[in-house]
Amino acid sequence: MRVTVTGRQMKAIDGDTIHRIGIPSLVLMERAALALADEAAELAGTGGRILIACGTGNNGADGIAAGRILYERGYDVTVLLAGNLERASEEHLQQQRIARALGVCMLTCDTFIGGAQDRGQEGFGASRAGGYDVIVDAIFGIGLTREIEGAYRELIAMLRELAGRGADEDGGRSGLSSTASPTGIGNAGLRSDGRRTRVVAADMPSGISSETGAVMGIALPADVTVTFGFLKTGLLLYPGRLYAGEVKIADVGFSDESLSYAGYDCLTPGEEDLSRLPTRRADGNKGTFGRVLVIAGSHGMSGACYLSALAAYRTGAGLVKILTVPENRTILQTQLPEAILSVYDPGALLQDEEEKAFVEEQCDWADVIILGPGLGQEPYVEYLTELVLSHAYVPIVLDADGLNTVAANPYLTRYFTENIVITPHMGEMARLTSQSVPELKSDPVRAAREYSSRYGVVCVMKDAATVTADKDGAAYVNTSGCSAMAKGGSGDVLTGVIAGLIARGMDLPEAAACGVYVHGLAGEAAAKRCGSGGVLAHDIADAIRV
Repeated sequence: MRVTVTGRQMKAIDGDTIHRIGIPSLVLMERAALALADEAAELAGTGGRILIACGTGNNGADGIAAGRILYERGYDVTVLLAGNLERASEEHLQQQRIARALGVCMLTCDTFIGGAQDRGQEGFGASRAGGYDVIVDAIFGIGLTREIEGAYRELIAMLRELAGRGADEDGGRSGLSSTASPTGIGNAGLRSDGRRTRVVAADMPSGISSETGAVMGIALPADVTVTFGFLKTGLLLYPGRLYAGEVKIADVGFSDESLSYAGYDCLTPGEEDLSRLPTRRADGNKGTFGRVLVIAGSHGMSGACYLSALAAYRTGAGLVKILTVPENRTILQTQLPEAILSVYDPGALLQDEEEKAFVEEQCDWADVIILGPGLGQEPYVEYLTELVLSHAYVPIVLDADGLNTVAANPYLTRYFTENIVITPHMGEMARLTSQSVPELKSDPVRAAREYSSRYGVVCVMKDAATVTADKDGAAYVNTSGCSAMAKGGSGDVLTGVIAGLIARGMDLPEAAACGVYVHGLAGEAAAKRCGSGGVLAHDIADAIRV
């Protein structure tokens, strides 16, 4: 798994690499600038016009150095200096001196916007009319910690307009202006020759929090983000993920020893982690690969237990049993004849000791239990949830109405242990925590970590970028999946995938994180086959490959 870091951690890595390991700052900067210049050159083509917007910190110094490299390769380069240059870092001033000595065109924002540019150019109006092939965003990088205001806000609005992204303010929410999406370009971004302006961000798109992915008032969307050393968490979380475009990691020379010293924020699974999935023994049998009990479904809600059971089988579980209400018997026997089917009497459950003992017996059969999909909110569901949570000694994946029951009856959290995985979507998480959905979305890693730490469970908080956290503070940000998966029943499939991996022997945090990743890959495969609008939940289950 790859690691992600926050801006604070990256600064600690940078400082340790320079001061303890002894790699000079300018060496790291030169490598970063080279990676940035290579990407800008690839997008600009031969002999293109490139505008490089530079702040006063070392991110701006990276931009100036990249501008000098591009200038020496024959590109028409304008370096735009933003901010109070009297407060520029020493590296920034040194890069300025080098660039000026070579004749690179360097302008302040006032000069650029007001006209009377060097070399006879006529200011912002002419630049907008002529257009740029590439804008390099080297204004803030990972250093942004507060909302953008004043001259910087005006600068980013101007760059958005030059790039055809629209000059409207984002308000820190969706990242969409009235004229364009972060990655969708309108006619304003087209040059006179029909080519459109591309944006390359240095380390982070300016205006995006490196920790949470939030828009800090306004931000400049990128086509490509060249991030230095290690992934930044904010590049994987929304809306930052939309603004980042394609993310490329440039190895600029940071030491792994410095990473160990500074620590990392999250992990993110990749294709290489599919090798972590359990292999199937050649001499195994259906009992070898685990038994999953799906306690789910109410009258008229058979689909939820069907999808969870199907996904558990598709993920490799050896045996799957569905425990549901009698009304679901016939349809489930028809839909999924491979599953074992048992039924309980909801009315008798509240007063009949034999019915209670029957449910306990089913729990004793299982290696892992799914509890909640489609259960409904009838009074007996509270009793059933308490019965299973208090009696079962095997891992439980708690989802949907199981979570809603816990939210409505908080005393049930007394039964939470490290043997439980919860899989709430944002609405369910809001009910569990009494926080609003916007609050949760503002820092999903923190929200998942806090809940997991408080109750000792593995928390899979489902969203466009799903975050998984365990009680020890480890967090995983998922990168697979697509919007085609935003259909009813998709979460039931995920529950089955996680349960199937646990049944096959994976520990809970790893099963949860890898299960989310596998589920996302299946969604991508289903979208290719069915189209982005035509995917149904069972298509996702059928596309699982493990």
